[in-house]
Amino acid sequence: MSTRLHKGGRLIDRSASTEFSFNGKRMRGYAGDSLASALLANNQMLVGRSFKYHRPRGVVAAGPEEPNGLVGLGRDGRFEPNQRVTTTELFEGLEAASQNHWPSLDYDVGVVNNALARFLPGGFYYKTFMYPRAAWKHLFEPIIRASAGLGRAPTQRDADRYEQAYAFCDLLVVGGGIAGLQAALIAGQAGARVIVLEQTPHWGGRAPVDGDQIEGAAADLWINATVAALEAMENVTLRLRCAGVGVYDHGYVLADEKVADHTPGDGRPKHRLWRIRAAQIVTATGAIERPLSFAGNDIPGVMLAGSLREFVVNFAVSAGDRTVVVTNNDDAYRTAIALVEAGLVVPCIVDARSTVSGALAEKARALGIRVATGTAIAKVKGGKRVTGVQLCAQAGEGAVLEEILCDAVAMSGGWSPVVHLWSHCGGKLVWDKVNQHFRPDVMRPPTGADGLAMVVAVGAANGAMTTAETLADAARGAAAACAAVGMQAEAKAASADAVIEQAMEPVWIMPQGAGHALKAKMWLDYQNDVKVSDVQLAVREGYESVEHTKRYTTLGMATDQGKLSNINGLAVLAEALNEEIPRVGTTTFRPPYVPVTLGALAGESRGEIFQPLRKTPMHAWHEANHAYMEPVGLWRRPYCFPRAGENHEQAVHREVNNTRTALGLLDASTLGKIIVKGPDAGRFMDMLYTGVMSTLPVGKCRYGLMCNEQGFLSDDGVVARIDEETWLCHTTSGGADRIHAWMEDWLQCEWWDWKVYTANITEQLAQVAVVGPNARKLLEKLGGMDVSKEALPFMVWADGSLGGFPVRVYRISFSGELSYEIAVPASMGAAFWAKLHEAGAEFGAMPYGTEALHIMRAEKGFIMIGDETDGTVIPQDLNLGWAISKKKADFLGKRGQERVFLASADRWKLAGFETLDGSVVPDGSYIVAAGSNANGQGNTQGRVTSTYHSPTLNRGIAMGLIHGGLDRIGDIVEFNTVTGGRVKARVVDPVFYDKEGEKPNV
Repeated sequence: MSTRLHKGGRLIDRSASTEFSFNGKRMRGYAGDSLASALLANNQMLVGRSFKYHRPRGVVAAGPEEPNGLVGLGRDGRFEPNQRVTTTELFEGLEAASQNHWPSLDYDVGVVNNALARFLPGGFYYKTFMYPRAAWKHLFEPIIRASAGLGRAPTQRDADRYEQAYAFCDLLVVGGGIAGLQAALIAGQAGARVIVLEQTPHWGGRAPVDGDQIEGAAADLWINATVAALEAMENVTLRLRCAGVGVYDHGYVLADEKVADHTPGDGRPKHRLWRIRAAQIVTATGAIERPLSFAGNDIPGVMLAGSLREFVVNFAVSAGDRTVVVTNNDDAYRTAIALVEAGLVVPCIVDARSTVSGALAEKARALGIRVATGTAIAKVKGGKRVTGVQLCAQAGEGAVLEEILCDAVAMSGGWSPVVHLWSHCGGKLVWDKVNQHFRPDVMRPPTGADGLAMVVAVGAANGAMTTAETLADAARGAAAACAAVGMQAEAKAASADAVIEQAMEPVWIMPQGAGHALKAKMWLDYQNDVKVSDVQLAVREGYESVEHTKRYTTLGMATDQGKLSNINGLAVLAEALNEEIPRVGTTTFRPPYVPVTLGALAGESRGEIFQPLRKTPMHAWHEANHAYMEPVGLWRRPYCFPRAGENHEQAVHREVNNTRTALGLLDASTLGKIIVKGPDAGRFMDMLYTGVMSTLPVGKCRYGLMCNEQGFLSDDGVVARIDEETWLCHTTSGGADRIHAWMEDWLQCEWWDWKVYTANITEQLAQVAVVGPNARKLLEKLGGMDVSKEALPFMVWADGSLGGFPVRVYRISFSGELSYEIAVPASMGAAFWAKLHEAGAEFGAMPYGTEALHIMRAEKGFIMIGDETDGTVIPQDLNLGWAISKKKADFLGKRGQERVFLASADRWKLAGFETLDGSVVPDGSYIVAAGSNANGQGNTQGRVTSTYHSPTLNRGIAMGLIHGGLDRIGDIVEFNTVTGGRVKARVVDPVFYDKEGEKPNV
């Protein structure tokens, strides 16, 4: 039985007892325990049930590779599903519950699937739930969805907070074992800015567990001294409990730091997500031990040998009193020796190799441990825990040789370098025949934009399997990384020798068994219940690609991601295909390496700040004056300003009428404002816009359209020429960030040699539209600059002063009235707005919102991006061909618009519509056409894009796309309605108000 040993336990504090619960049962552990070690110390071998067959599952590993020990942790607002017991630190009051069973962990009715396993092989769902199709929605889908997934989603609001941080360094070292510490020490001494990440709470990795010696002393002493030296360096940052989870292009790394996972509710953020830019990345991520495939290798009590050694040395916990060790390499002998030295019994080391020699084997024999060579486990006996093993010849011939009573099995199939981070952004792998694993191919590393190596793998992560090799490889890698950033480092490694140092060189064991054991299940993927036979079946059914086999069987999916299952699965696949393992290849390693909670990814973006709300400088005034706010992108803008007794429609109509007859004020600060500057700015502007912008005179404005590469209209706005090298681009409120990013994308990726600078200055300026017949009167009252028609004609701008405020005044109009758009520094926006209202009171000044803005622009026939456009519309569809240059050789979208479908004269085009009865065309309506299609659906010949009641015209007006466009003026058409009715309308010119355009020019 599993138990706590009376001595040892280098990481636990026996003076600090800690209480926790598992499935409601109170248990005790020690400070420093992991949840896994504490469960084992309480003889809790059964920790969960497997996904598909609901087989009993126990702890098999000691780190993030653990596939079985996934629990629901905490409760209420601090409940998290699928937390690994091996990486969860024990703390007072911890509450954990096992998953994937009903009604209880010990008695799970889902285990009936195990009895039906022959009918549920890999890929069965692809073949079973196809017919009858009518049964899918009502029978199959609800059952499958109810069965899918592990754990349950939280139902309450997360009580913790999360934060995100940014860091920059010359050298990022991922992994705090002896390889990572050695690399960091050498780089730090060379003067490089170094960040070291270690996912566990402790430095040193496996070296102290294995009894290594460095510089003639125990590894612990060297580790402590090295950490102290690094802590004393101002250029080095050390972070424990921080896992590097993803490596991306250009040295960008994501890391997840568990700040208060082990101290919940202490006021600190639970997790901190680091976004790190590193010139060079050193992956010192170590290696993961491989399991062996034999019948019953998933029974609780069967563990990885190295992990069992960790539990004994670090936590003074055993998985059993009598442990059989089964291996194909030397490393597992360390576990046998550690168990015996801890006072436990190892009845036999079962070694697949025909002959075994060397210091480790000799020491094991000297301790009285029997070594059975050329032998394998035929079957593990037991149900919810190990009771014994049956041995057979390694080749699998003949009957069972003998049975051995035991309560634990320690297995080792060799070690595989952790190559995930190396592979995330393109690093390739090479097969190491000696150690039977894939390791980084130093000739094909991940590269940066300059084509030079960006990631260096060191230590066990690079295939170095001894302490001396690890330290030497780390020194070499650190020196190479420093050289890549222009620093010289001395590649001098600490001298090292283990108490017993020996390379592994495993012999490969293909899954076999003897006699009746051949029929038992041999597991590759413990979490997803993938058996050896499932992979073999996949090959028989034609799934020969490793990626196809993965998806057909689910091998290496979910949280495993190939950590334990990959190599064994590849070996089975290779044998079934009669190929070598390297020719089969590996599946794709994708970030994150370990799961990252959604809270860390969201950071502070939750609740009211799920998205960063943007408010104009006048926002407080709007709220004080009872504005009804609406979201416009991330902005909050006044929809209207209802007065007492008014509904929203009445308020909007009042605002439109007042603006048309007197004076309206619009907060237009959300309008996108992007500076484009530089010697090549004119050239760049001509590529961005469909019209010519390079010839725009300084001091003038010009309306422009932007299209994407396919030719579809993306944004529009007025462009102002500021000086010979500078243009100011106005964009839609919701498009500013998108358009600025799009500009930068072209400049950085395509036209990188053009001398152009862009800046999004939207939030640096407040902007007010002063609109209506009395607009000029208000500005003249403020005084400070000439705003007459002669001094400031339409589509001209000028800098000056109004009422003591520094301003830039644009003579542009989106309403069809006399209009000035006035920009002031954002810090003066609220004061300028208040001044306008104060001075404009005698002229009937009223604020108006976005709905009045939309109605007035529709009355004038002006398009609105997002209304008249939906990603499938080109400028020609909107009668905007006049804004497309016929002289320019090229612009973004030009070639797209020349495609046959977009150049067709048969496209729907913009027109206006007036209902015959004065009503409003319903939003979303289509224009009905005769006949129906092959599916019996009625044909259409157009659709509405904007529809309003016009208070100016006192009737319903609409804009829309119709087959034939303006050629259809005068036709009577019918729009459909949601209720099935029809609305008749006449096709008219889309300009409903001031067709001649005289009002803006007064």
